Amino acid sequence: MMCPLHHSLAHHGRYDYTPITRRPVYDWPNGRRLAVYLGLNLEHFAFGEGLGAELAPGGPAPDVLNYAWRDYGNRVGVWRMLDLFEQLSLPATVLLNSSLYDYCPEVVAAFRARGDEIAGHGRSNAERQSVLDEAEEAKLIAETTAAIKRHEGRAPAGWLSPWIAESRTTPDLLAESGYRYTLNWCHDDQPGWMRTRGGGSLLSVPYPQEINDIPAIVARKIEADAFADMIVDNFEEMRLQAQNQPLVMGIALHPYIVGQPFRLRHLRRALAQIARDRDDIWLCRAGDIAAHAAAVLPKHMPA
Repeated sequence: MMCPLHHSLAHHGRYDYTPITRRPVYDWPNGRRLAVYLGLNLEHFAFGEGLGAELAPGGPAPDVLNYAWRDYGNRVGVWRMLDLFEQLSLPATVLLNSSLYDYCPEVVAAFRARGDEIAGHGRSNAERQSVLDEAEEAKLIAETTAAIKRHEGRAPAGWLSPWIAESRTTPDLLAESGYRYTLNWCHDDQPGWMRTRGGGSLLSVPYPQEINDIPAIVARKIEADAFADMIVDNFEEMRLQAQNQPLVMGIALHPYIVGQPFRLRHLRRALAQIARDRDDIWLCRAGDIAAHAAAVLPKHMPA
């Protein structure tokens, strides 16, 4: 019997395969090996149109039930989470829909006052960039970037696409727009360089799709106590693994989900345990991770 002809699978070309057991060994600041950051998604949705997460199956537009559920996050949940972060002295990376500057600027101002990082997260979560042509996608990135720079005094260093939606040129457009890192790819526990056209520099910083309240709670229907246990178990296991190499643990949160009181109570328990162990880890922001990794990791040559 003849062997079938070898067929090469399509590949993204952004990075090569390298097992995590064969990577450069380095430390995070102060000799730490586990970097932990909170990725707080501050999102805005259109009323009666566009995309949006669902608590329950939505009816015909306007879908008041699901719109109002999401809006709870900006009106109530985010303020409860802000109090929690303050109580535990936890920094955050805010993944910001730029339309929130018009809708609820008080929210962004509160995180700005803490010195938290503001990263780009599109104009709103009522749209996804992967369905746009290159010119329209570049416009979306440019408008988001300009709004953040205007309000924060500097352009964002990092980007997370609404709905983690990428076109085939998104990393190229981000590098060409001055972004230093992307959170879109959940393929690793360490930062790594992405190839972009023209040889531009763009780091991938790990962003979780497991320790993330939308896949866990909305998609899998995991209860609040179990999600908190996931955070703690992931943290404890990664502390052991990080004895041998530097690792990144992100925690992805949405105020309309874990800002609900019964979930916040369990989140408080999980984050308090991490805060108690702050002397053994690097509690930081995603941009801090990108800046440190960029200084120690040798750059890939362009594809």
